[in-house]
Amino acid sequence: MKARIAMVLAGLFLAPASAHAQEERALCADRPGLGTPPCTVEPGRIVMELGLGDWTRESDAQSRTDTMEAGELLMRVGLTDSLEAQLGWTAYGHVRSRDRISGLIDRSDGVGDVRVALLQNLRSPDGSGFSIAVMPYATAPVGGAAIGAGDWGAGLLVPISFDLGAGLSLGLTPEADVAIDEDGDGRHLAFGSVIGLGMALGETLSATVETSLMRDDDPDGHSTQALGGLSLAWQPSDAIQFDIGLNIGLNEDSPDSEVYLGIARRF
Repeated sequence: MKARIAMVLAGLFLAPASAHAQEERALCADRPGLGTPPCTVEPGRIVMELGLGDWTRESDAQSRTDTMEAGELLMRVGLTDSLEAQLGWTAYGHVRSRDRISGLIDRSDGVGDVRVALLQNLRSPDGSGFSIAVMPYATAPVGGAAIGAGDWGAGLLVPISFDLGAGLSLGLTPEADVAIDEDGDGRHLAFGSVIGLGMALGETLSATVETSLMRDDDPDGHSTQALGGLSLAWQPSDAIQFDIGLNIGLNEDSPDSEVYLGIARRF
């Protein structure tokens, strides 16, 4: 049933676009990649972004865990020329863990938590030139034990982008979170940043190379997660984008790998 929700959403995204008389900004999707862009959706418009599939693998000497998600939905609604509201939710997640010593396998599945956010652009809401924004967010614990965090969380992102010319752009996303403890009881500080270089490979194709570093001060064990990412985005029209990406863990505290693909659509 949950997988069918993702298929229905994908069909909606591929429906023909309706005409819109107002001059539009270039489609600036939140996905793909590790960072967050500072651009906002123009007032009266909606951008829907859907993760069609996501597979993350984590392994060590004792165990291997595979997490698969489908139907990761983000709805972005333009409220003013520089302010948008966001609502995010994942329709289905499946976690499979195998103990390498005993051979025992544990499986669980369920839906994700709900995330609400406001993205307020402070300069260049279309993302051109130098652009900066602030994005406070909160998560509500509506998900199950498989991919839900188990409690309320919150945080603040400060997306920044610089147009370097020649089809290149630099993106930064500093972040500070009131993160939920690993056991689901209590909260702690997590902070870090993403830095990435975007490259136009043509009129419709672009690539982004990123790295992120996040410090997590969980009481059960402090860790610093480091990731490297490569993503491609294809915009065949001014209203739709397809994407694919790969993230690789750069240290022992990070997942080994993550592969994902998705779609974004402006309505």
